[in-house]
Amino acid sequence: MYGLASVADGGKTMLQSMRGLRTSLMPRRAKQALCAGLLFGLLPTMPTALAESPAGMQFGPKVTTEHKVKSLVGPSVQIDEAGALSLAWMEENKEVRSVMYARSLEPGGPMGASVRINRAEDIPYWRQEAPALVVQGEDVFVTWGLAHPKATPEQPFATELRLSHSKDGGRTFQPSIVVNDDPGVIQHTFDALHRDSEGRLHVSWIDGREGKKDPGTYVARSLDQGQTITKNAKVDEGTCVCCRTAITSGPDGTVYVAWRKIFEGNVRETVVARSTDHGETFGSSVIVGHDKWVFPACPHRPASMGVDRQGRLYIVWYTEGTDEIPAVYLAFSDDRGQTFSPKQQLNVSKNTFPDHPQIAVDPEGRLVVIWEEQGPVKRDVVMSASTDRGTTFTGPQKLNERKSQTPVVAVNRHGLFAMAWMEHGMPGHKIVMQTLRMPSVTAAAAAGQ
Repeated sequence: MYGLASVADGGKTMLQSMRGLRTSLMPRRAKQALCAGLLFGLLPTMPTALAESPAGMQFGPKVTTEHKVKSLVGPSVQIDEAGALSLAWMEENKEVRSVMYARSLEPGGPMGASVRINRAEDIPYWRQEAPALVVQGEDVFVTWGLAHPKATPEQPFATELRLSHSKDGGRTFQPSIVVNDDPGVIQHTFDALHRDSEGRLHVSWIDGREGKKDPGTYVARSLDQGQTITKNAKVDEGTCVCCRTAITSGPDGTVYVAWRKIFEGNVRETVVARSTDHGETFGSSVIVGHDKWVFPACPHRPASMGVDRQGRLYIVWYTEGTDEIPAVYLAFSDDRGQTFSPKQQLNVSKNTFPDHPQIAVDPEGRLVVIWEEQGPVKRDVVMSASTDRGTTFTGPQKLNERKSQTPVVAVNRHGLFAMAWMEHGMPGHKIVMQTLRMPSVTAAAAAGQ
């Protein structure tokens, strides 16, 4: 149970500090329910099995970039097979908005010069999520939102979804192309980007082109290295309007898309749909956690996925469930997304609440999950790792030194993980990166005997 003393001292501040929850837009009843859940709800009764940190876990030095700008959104992070780090983010300074990219000069850092992706005449839409990023050798792909050229006072948030491509490792970017194929002056955003093992680019996003109360989840592909985009396809409707989509693929070519779906009675569930024809068509969505979370607004909290070489699909997500207690869960599927294991709770602290989980999975089935832990006066970034395909996890470990947010994680084929997050400082902001190398699954198991 949450400590009453900590709630009395800082519970109100903690609630107000929840970025993206938009409590000012929530109905009074929803606010009361959330407060009641934080004050009196019990933690779920199925916490994950915790393991000691395996011998051989090696953290690299922290690499920091400083951004003396008015505001910053991000980051997104990738790590290539040689260990070079890549970052994408958005920044605003003196009313000029830019989509930015940087790559490390050598494995693990330091970072090279920042490059502006958008052209001067292209005005990015200022949003809460970072540009989506994929790096493969010298090819760099980024999706981002362009403020719609025909936006009106009635549609001030209208956007075009753009794809930018660099063929020279991010030193220069070609003019962007439009991903959405409809002419509607609406939002096309909350996108995810993924490149499968055969080089296909997959994009997913939220789209309201049909004019319904709730938008739909859409996908498209590029089969020619980002030169053109295929016809857009709707995966499902009734999508929660601002929880970012996620997309990934398995070694057999199965493509998975995850999003938060709205069911009758404002029940919001994390769901997954799969494609067995390389992303051309998708089947019906499957509920992952059966959380039965009733929430009459958008939580602004996306899911995250990864797949190992044996085809196990892992997914992490945020929910408050029926008891309305914030929690981060993990589940996996061994039948290509048709059914999911019982969910495991990853957060263990009783005096903070977790937020914005992200996962990276390497081919061996080693996992790193990273998320925020928020308290009355702090916001930390923590990570938890598994070397046994999600059976046990290390206890959450704090990574940041200053108040931080928006953590992300990526991994290359060799099992080298890269974690990144934003730290607030004066003046400006900082993006901090750190690599993590974990022992092999065999070595970790031997060390635990």
